[in-house]
Amino acid sequence: MTDQRATARTILITGCSSGIGKYCALALRDRRWRVFATARREEDVRHLQDDGLEALRLDVTEPDSIRIAVAEVLTRTQGRLDALFNNAGYGQPGALEDLPSEALRAQLETNVVGTHAVTRAVLPTMRSQGHGRIVVHSSVLGFITLPYRGAYNASKFALEGMADTLRQELLDSGIEVSLIQTGPVRSRFRENAEAMFHRWIDVDASPHRQTYRAVERRLAGAGDTPLTLGPEAVLAKLVHAIEARSPKARYHVTLPSHLFKALKRMLPTRALDRILLGATASERRP
Repeated sequence: MTDQRATARTILITGCSSGIGKYCALALRDRRWRVFATARREEDVRHLQDDGLEALRLDVTEPDSIRIAVAEVLTRTQGRLDALFNNAGYGQPGALEDLPSEALRAQLETNVVGTHAVTRAVLPTMRSQGHGRIVVHSSVLGFITLPYRGAYNASKFALEGMADTLRQELLDSGIEVSLIQTGPVRSRFRENAEAMFHRWIDVDASPHRQTYRAVERRLAGAGDTPLTLGPEAVLAKLVHAIEARSPKARYHVTLPSHLFKALKRMLPTRALDRILLGATASERRP
């Protein structure tokens, strides 16, 4: 009997310990993709394996980890990889004037440099086979900004520019590059951001300390806004990006992503600033 894995389409996904990455890995497996789900911690890798996934350790900030994981994937697939979903990342909250350089460097190292490193690792295979799909998980904050999210804004703006450049450079290679620009989606993003906030921000020493009380309440809150969608909304765009004959360059997820893209096209910068600051007014009130 032919091993179905030998003929299945293959995808490598980073950042699968929970949330969107894990959901998409399980759902794509059910769509008969051969999924290689990766996570930084060995404990999370074991949990993914318990869920029936082919799981590997991959930390996007460790070059050796990337090299070993990609080599193992290609060994198991006889040198084939059809798609990559660059999903790993986190958000570093805090006013830019309060962020030490180490915090900004860590944010960019994971979200930007890590995405670049994993993409470079798979491109030779995709080039040699003459096809591939690279999907980059961006954000509504890749094209508009909000206060107290400067490090994350910077990382997602950089991802947008990197993905656009890569798409141009890979023209006629058979490799397609897509961005998924998400707004609020249920995941562990807020919990992870809260941990990074307390790691790097000295609230009591900051001129923003009154505002930070509201930031802390938001990060600690468990409730979703009415505009929050589940991870299945991201999955729908990911499926189109990796399965459609002509994938889009950009996919918007949630109403805020669609809305702010339209407002950015229509409004002067200062007018858009007023709207964005109004949307976060509660974070600036004592």
